[in-house]
Amino acid sequence: MKKVVLFLATGFEETEAVGTVDVLRRGRIDVAIASITGEHAVTGAHGITIVADALFDEVSYDGIDALTLPGGMPGSANLNAYEPLRKLLTEHYAKGKLIAAICAASLVLGGLGLMNGRKATCYPGYESHLTGAKLTGEAVVTDGNIITGRGPGLVYDFALTIVSYLSGENVAQGVSDGLLL
Repeated sequence: MKKVVLFLATGFEETEAVGTVDVLRRGRIDVAIASITGEHAVTGAHGITIVADALFDEVSYDGIDALTLPGGMPGSANLNAYEPLRKLLTEHYAKGKLIAAICAASLVLGGLGLMNGRKATCYPGYESHLTGAKLTGEAVVTDGNIITGRGPGLVYDFALTIVSYLSGENVAQGVSDGLLL
């Protein structure tokens, strides 16, 4: 079974976090929700509190296939400010493993220099944070081991792209059919 960790920071976009976790789990992907706040309960940008499965330091990152970042503000800025996550993303990327970010969270990848020369998308207004990226404006973009999504209304497209990347198009299509998309 493929394994993914999705990170929560105060001010995350709730739709992107919950929608992504739901779709991945429907695709039989083991998803752990990790909080970078030091608390299991994390409140999103619109006042919805989600209880994470674990704190950042409690997760074993050995054998993790993908790291995922939901957007939202100030959640994306909080993810970007958390140095242990930045280090983990860089190490994961260097191993050729999947990193996925949606909405404003793509700014974290841009700030790490991971977008240089890659096609990408992000929430409108955050393009300047994707240093060196070839911006497409598309709903979801896969370039090598990075998937970026444009925003909350495209969470199903984003999550299904992750499912397809990790488990194949047939699994993604089955999840999509079950969701009546």
